[in-house]
Amino acid sequence: MSVTVKPVSTRRELRIFADYPNKLYSGNPYFVPKIYKDELDTFNPRKNAAYEFSEAELFLAWKDGKVVGRVAAIINNLANKQWGHKEVRFGWIDFIDDREVSAALLDAVEQFGKKRGMTRLVGPLGFTDFDPEGMLVRGFDRISTMALIYNYPYYPEHMEALGLVKEVDWVENRITVPEQIPDKVSRISKIVMDKYDVHIRKVTRREINRMGMGQTIFNLINECYKDLYNFTLLPPGMIEHYVHNYLAVLDLEYLTLIADKDDNILAFGVAMPSIAKALQKCHGKYFPFGWWHILKALYLKHDDTSELLLIGVKPEYQSKGLLALIFYDLIPRFNKAGFKYGETNAILETNQKNLTHWSMFEYEQEKKRRIYGKDI
Repeated sequence: MSVTVKPVSTRRELRIFADYPNKLYSGNPYFVPKIYKDELDTFNPRKNAAYEFSEAELFLAWKDGKVVGRVAAIINNLANKQWGHKEVRFGWIDFIDDREVSAALLDAVEQFGKKRGMTRLVGPLGFTDFDPEGMLVRGFDRISTMALIYNYPYYPEHMEALGLVKEVDWVENRITVPEQIPDKVSRISKIVMDKYDVHIRKVTRREINRMGMGQTIFNLINECYKDLYNFTLLPPGMIEHYVHNYLAVLDLEYLTLIADKDDNILAFGVAMPSIAKALQKCHGKYFPFGWWHILKALYLKHDDTSELLLIGVKPEYQSKGLLALIFYDLIPRFNKAGFKYGETNAILETNQKNLTHWSMFEYEQEKKRRIYGKDI
């Protein structure tokens, strides 16, 4: 029987879309489910501020009466304007090992884009860079992180067979947390503090939520990341959304800022205890007891790994050693919490400034993920 691809049009179909990876990857020890409620909210225009500048449609692939794949078609108008291109993105793509299925899903995205004047197909990408992105091409035998995508090895084989080619690659490093602050980190930190009159700045929940520090951090993220591949400069509504949904729930023990003598923020490091195994236990669902597994992993009994979500330095202070100060603050906190490893977020393989920072530590470049593209 042939494959049929249909747009998601009901609440029930949206639930099927959000839950499909849990069925496709059932029993896979490396797959980490996304938080089910967050997935539903992501595709709710009333709850996701990205719909203010994006168009999207979700598709499910059916064969023999069963769901065999899913994909989201997204046009980020801000990014297209910012980068001067006409791209339709495919994201949240999952499918069985059947070329007919993957071809039909991508064709649905192509047609969605062509009808709106788009000339290129790229992905996997989300609405913004804070959504899961990048298809895994190496590291299939490693547990995924909460923030990133896991996929079967056959996914990239399908992309290449369907004529998509590499746009960019990202790498992920697994850092061994040193038992003491390395001499090099300590030495650079002291020099930087004296030379530039900067200091480590910790923040309170009240400063994040009521005093504008959350907005300050995301404004700096915009400034630090603006030149990276396809980055979307976040407008105020999107910043407010991320402050409320991310910074407001982080354990601020692992949020480190570097400030100058006037308390202007120059650099940031955002980490969190890994909740990957907690999400596996509860299949990404808060109820009935998922909330307890997640809460315990975040605040009570940590796994041995921390996820290094975001790190950045104001452009004019890059290459001046400020990142050493972030490590200087976080390493003792990691040791106190029992973290043995740190998993970096995805780093562009061309971002040599970022990649060289990890040479101060023992690390393994364990995963690689890719964005694919083609003209349509």
